[in-house]
Amino acid sequence: MQDTRKTITVNGRDYEAPTRPTVVICLDGSEPGYIEKAIEAGVAPTFARFMKEGAHVHAASVIPSFTNPNNLSIITGRPPAVHGIAGNYFYDTANNAEVMMNDPKFLRAPTILAGVHDAGYKVAAVTAKDKLRTLLAYGLDYASGRAIAFSSEKADQATKANNGIDNVLDFVGLPLPEVYSADLSRFVFAAGVKLVERYRPDLMYLSTTDYIQHKVGLGTKVANDFYAMIDGYLAQFDALGCNIVATADHGMNDKFLPDGKPDVIYLQDVMDDWTGAGAARVILPITDPYVAHHGSLGSFATIYTPEGATSARC
Repeated sequence: MQDTRKTITVNGRDYEAPTRPTVVICLDGSEPGYIEKAIEAGVAPTFARFMKEGAHVHAASVIPSFTNPNNLSIITGRPPAVHGIAGNYFYDTANNAEVMMNDPKFLRAPTILAGVHDAGYKVAAVTAKDKLRTLLAYGLDYASGRAIAFSSEKADQATKANNGIDNVLDFVGLPLPEVYSADLSRFVFAAGVKLVERYRPDLMYLSTTDYIQHKVGLGTKVANDFYAMIDGYLAQFDALGCNIVATADHGMNDKFLPDGKPDVIYLQDVMDDWTGAGAARVILPITDPYVAHHGSLGSFATIYTPEGATSARC
């Protein structure tokens, strides 16, 4: 039997070693109101019970308030200034190129998942999108037999060598989901339940997609149905004896004016008028390949002023 008093240190912080399966869930884009409205509608009894009987707090996300920086802050226990993932997209000044920040080479700190794995425990990670899986699973050794990590998006491509598991679609019992759908998140939860039943990982991290939250507001039937689905899987994890932690990477706000027009500022045009064309480069760190629901609606921008810019306003 493993020593229940054991602690695991990652990035200068001590964590108590898991004594039963611990499931950490990042509900992408889950503004608290989505859960509250689902509870009011009577479709989320497990959420209601957890909030009453367990710990329930509101927390501020790190900035930028996007998926990658906040998931990495959850999985490392440190902010972007330490772990290095400051957005989905950035301007690499050294190479004069705009690039995605999905490559683990940009990660500056080990993950808690890897720390628990290295301490001899079994770990698993299931993400909705593969872009995040490559970061969250960094440092895992699949040859050890104690690590599994795959995404819903590319579940059909998972192999023992690259993900610690193969034949994922058969294992989960669901077809490959569409990227722009609630099913992408459903697959995450269904896979998580199967992993607990079959492998019983000591620590498992699940991360969903915010497609639904980007498309509909809180309290709508679509949103409530989505959270009812999640609630059902939470009940299954609870019945399997898991410790469950559910949080979010960021919330949501409206991107439209009262008249229905997009509330958009084209910041590059503003900077060109301000400083002169070419004197500044505007980067929206939310940028990623999932344009159907992300686009460039970021609420956060990074402005680069190159060396030698002459405008007094730079």
